[in-house]
Amino acid sequence: MAVIKRNHSQKKAKLPDFNAKSLIQIKPLLVLLCVGLLYFTYVNWQSWLEKLDDKPISAFALLGSPTYTTNADVRDMIVKMGELKGFFGQDVDVVREQIQSLPWIKGAVVRKIWPDRLSILVSEYQPIAYWNGDQFLSSDGVVFKLPIEKLKETNMPRLFGPDYKSAEVLDAWYKIFNELKNKNLTLKSVSIDDRGSWEITLDNDILLKLGRGEWETKIDHFVTIYPQIEIPENKRIAYVDLRYKVGGSVAFTDK
Repeated sequence: MAVIKRNHSQKKAKLPDFNAKSLIQIKPLLVLLCVGLLYFTYVNWQSWLEKLDDKPISAFALLGSPTYTTNADVRDMIVKMGELKGFFGQDVDVVREQIQSLPWIKGAVVRKIWPDRLSILVSEYQPIAYWNGDQFLSSDGVVFKLPIEKLKETNMPRLFGPDYKSAEVLDAWYKIFNELKNKNLTLKSVSIDDRGSWEITLDNDILLKLGRGEWETKIDHFVTIYPQIEIPENKRIAYVDLRYKVGGSVAFTDK
């Protein structure tokens, strides 16, 4: 039997000797190539997605049960935007901002539904008082507009003043309302002017001029003198001026 003897003197195969300097030189090129690919993808991503859209978004679903917002309201706002893009190309933030331009909308959430629909959820300001006759106040003192035909409740306080004082007037309404209620009187409206002078109107249309500063003692004074006021025949009290330190003045008008 033949035996193959190994030649231990045979040299081992030598592996290629990579130069570390070559790797160091190649590394920046690879980084630049990756950055370039990422930038190219970022720049063209939107256009690639838009090419995948075969039809524009053409329908929406108004979720929940909004009190004042109707499908017609949302449709009108979307129509003003012109034709929408497709599922991939349409920016929902643009649609959301458009819907939120409705003055009684507090916020909106818009999502895309494949292949060509939007789901829309809105939150609304709830009016709790009239403001300067043709606007409304929310519970946190925000001034907003709402078409009068959408109003569900018409028996609300009537408040007046500069917009930047809306929260202050609303807070005063609650305090004065409770103060008068304790005295068996009903408050109808509260107003403040730019100088900070207050006026209130009772449900019998008597105007009380309270002036600036605290009003509690002035209301107490009115409650004291009101039963003592002699009203001429065929007249009624127009206003009671309580801005004096002592006493007050009363004006009458025809019934």
